[in-house]
Amino acid sequence: MRSFYDRYAGYLTAVCSRYVVDRADVKDILQEAFVKIFQSLDRFEYRGEGSVRAWVSRIVVNDSLKSLKTSSRISFVDDLPDIPEDDEPSLPQIPPAVIQEMIKALPDGYRTVFNLFVFEKKSHREIASMLGIKEDSSASQFFRARALLAKNIKNYLKEHDK
Repeated sequence: MRSFYDRYAGYLTAVCSRYVVDRADVKDILQEAFVKIFQSLDRFEYRGEGSVRAWVSRIVVNDSLKSLKTSSRISFVDDLPDIPEDDEPSLPQIPPAVIQEMIKALPDGYRTVFNLFVFEKKSHREIASMLGIKEDSSASQFFRARALLAKNIKNYLKEHDK
């Protein structure tokens, strides 16, 4: 169990941190997720290293979403003005840690939908079902998150281009 924990703890912390900003909450969610993982190992069908990673990721994502829902911390922002989508900025010039912080700084609803769509490869229909929202709301949250990130990236590039 220790070896399994050591192998996946860092990765799963990063997965959970995509959804949950508070460090203490991340630790609580991971603790519960590892308990669930260890209790369910006998029901898991191994199909290679990728299947293990996908399985544990799904557990952590689901537990993260459940935590956000039960704590009422997830809210969907509808009153922000539309942010125009012009040409998307180039990411190679920005350190990944900066991009991660920009994603973490998004409003909860934007961040959650963005992460589910981009990292978990969920469709807007699946996201809507998972979060109890309309499919159009999921798409709207994603496009607004993407536009806000593009704006923040452009601002970062302007500040660091000097």
